[in-house]
Amino acid sequence: MAIEKLQALRSNVQRELVEGLMPFWQTKVLDYQNGGFIGRMDSRGQVDRRAVKGLILNTLLLWSYATLYQFSKDDSFMTLAQRAYDYLVDNFLDAEHGGAFWHLDFKGNFLDTKKRTYGQAFFIHALAEYYKIVRENQVLDLASHFFDMIEAYAYDPRHGGYVEAFERNWSEAEDLRLSAVDMNEKKSMNTHLHILEAYTNLLTVWQNKSVEQKLSDTLTIFLKKILNPGTHHMRLFFDEAWTPKSEKISFGHDIEASWLFLEAAKVLNDPEHLENVKDVSVKMASAVLAKGMDKDGGLFWAGDKNGVIDADKHWWPQAEAVVGFLNAYQLSGEDKFLKAAIKTWSFIEKHIIDKKNGEWHWRVSQDRKPYANDPKVSEWKSPYHNSRACIEIIKRIDDITNQNP
Repeated sequence: MAIEKLQALRSNVQRELVEGLMPFWQTKVLDYQNGGFIGRMDSRGQVDRRAVKGLILNTLLLWSYATLYQFSKDDSFMTLAQRAYDYLVDNFLDAEHGGAFWHLDFKGNFLDTKKRTYGQAFFIHALAEYYKIVRENQVLDLASHFFDMIEAYAYDPRHGGYVEAFERNWSEAEDLRLSAVDMNEKKSMNTHLHILEAYTNLLTVWQNKSVEQKLSDTLTIFLKKILNPGTHHMRLFFDEAWTPKSEKISFGHDIEASWLFLEAAKVLNDPEHLENVKDVSVKMASAVLAKGMDKDGGLFWAGDKNGVIDADKHWWPQAEAVVGFLNAYQLSGEDKFLKAAIKTWSFIEKHIIDKKNGEWHWRVSQDRKPYANDPKVSEWKSPYHNSRACIEIIKRIDDITNQNP
């Protein structure tokens, strides 16, 4: 019965990826006037031609196109990946100080020249993925440059971990926030999660001892500093000495981290890390399932020790939830996780996928209504979470069914 449910889930996920997401990002986001890709599209599909071009959108387009090429072998995704790589190299790189700028204007001129560690990490993640399809030395050299910049300027040798943000010349910034909703603190869970992810991917293409050590150190920081052992939720913000500054819970980041931790441990091939992380991953998924999942299968946006504090349901936590619950099912064999994965995908199909205008709504309210003013594409909204989730789900179901023919 479980195999039949998994095969039905796989079929639905592949249909959404191939018929929904892939065509949208193949055709809707190219900027023929100013080069590269558009910066923003509203919920109805109207493009803002003068919107900023963000580092996160553009690096995640590169990652996504490279990944989709590997999945589909469709040459158009190779062409799109090359376009994304060229635009990043030609426009976002800081030739004077190293690293990459945060925002450009719509014509490709510097707009926000801060060096946010989060953004440098995503550049590494994208370059490592692009290297897999082109195998060009200059791509790996550029990835190693970003690794060197992060380690030279962002790494904290006294307390471990990485500082959030810097000015163009790598002097520490006064405003360290990633966005207006974040706290102005030296260190964050979010930045460290994507350093972990970037270094994991980099190590798959570059067997470098320094990368291996830094990845191991970052995973240890998560397990010893960031993860609350009493609740199995992650703390979000810290001072430089790792004193927690927030008790807010991000259910989406928790479930995403639950499977990214395991990916890091697998790449490190460290038996001690691997056994520890397997246990932690299942406990984190259980905590999210108990506190973060609504009766309709949707994942709430945020909570605290007293319960849910924001009941909106954003697109990317739903995508991560299906992968995270499926990962927990693979590790534990507990049927509750398979049921949760299927239920969340059903929620995505009913309420998150935009059947009229394509792609996924940014978020829906507690009564499952999309917010009309949320963008469809923006400096924060790319094909990364949902296309990655679809591919991960397909691969994992294939693994499960191959083991249980």
